[in-house]
Amino acid sequence: MQKENELFSRLNEIKKEINALKNKLNEIDKEKESWFGKKEGCSKKIRGLIISVREKRGKRDKLTKKVRDDKEKRNALNEKIKNSISEIKRLNQEKNSLIKKHGFKEDPFRIKGEIDRLELKIETEAMPFDKEQKITKQVKELKRRFDESKILGDILEKGGSLGKEAYNLKSEAEILHESIQENAKQSQAIHEGIIADSGEIDKLKLSEEESFSKFLELKKSFSEINSVLKEKLGEYSSLSSEMQKMRDENEEKLIRDKEEFIREKIKKGQKLTTEDLWIFQNQKK
Repeated sequence: MQKENELFSRLNEIKKEINALKNKLNEIDKEKESWFGKKEGCSKKIRGLIISVREKRGKRDKLTKKVRDDKEKRNALNEKIKNSISEIKRLNQEKNSLIKKHGFKEDPFRIKGEIDRLELKIETEAMPFDKEQKITKQVKELKRRFDESKILGDILEKGGSLGKEAYNLKSEAEILHESIQENAKQSQAIHEGIIADSGEIDKLKLSEEESFSKFLELKKSFSEINSVLKEKLGEYSSLSSEMQKMRDENEEKLIRDKEEFIREKIKKGQKLTTEDLWIFQNQKK
């Protein structure tokens, strides 16, 4: 009886330990899954930011290439402008040298304009013959003077053409410069966004590692406590079996003792009770 009481006491003790272990496992499992959820949340954000960084890098690289290409175009234009200005300076020097040498005082373009005006007048206006002869003579004189200054005129015409070309090239270079400035500004803004995203990724990675470390730590604790729980459940099952066996043995002994008592009553011719009869009949079965 004492051993049975000891077993019963031990079973109650183990049952309390099992319940405590189960409660602890539930707490750890809940906390473990919470840390795993945080880890997965960080991982998802990291993946999203990585995609964002890739897209931004693509845009930035396109803008950077555009800036680089436009700079090359602008440099080529500036080189052309520089060459045009140098050629204009050379032509001016040549013009001044010719004027100094031949004493040109008239503008060949003005002379050419006067020739064109007079020739148009002859062709379109009706006039006396002597007046037409006079204008024709005037045109011949103007053409002679124009031919003398033609070299200078060619220089001036070429210089004017180069001046227009330099102006157009400068306008084109200024447009490219504005495009370079705007694209460089956008590229820098995107680059700063990439740096910010990269910094956020680094922070999230630290948080992800910390969360996963906590998860693994709790997973290990869960496994260790679960092993202890299995041992306790095994011990509880073993003791329960032992307890049941002991109860069965005690019950069998009690029945045997009762049967022996009934037999003695029969031998002595004593009256059997209903319980005695029930036990006796079951014993026969």
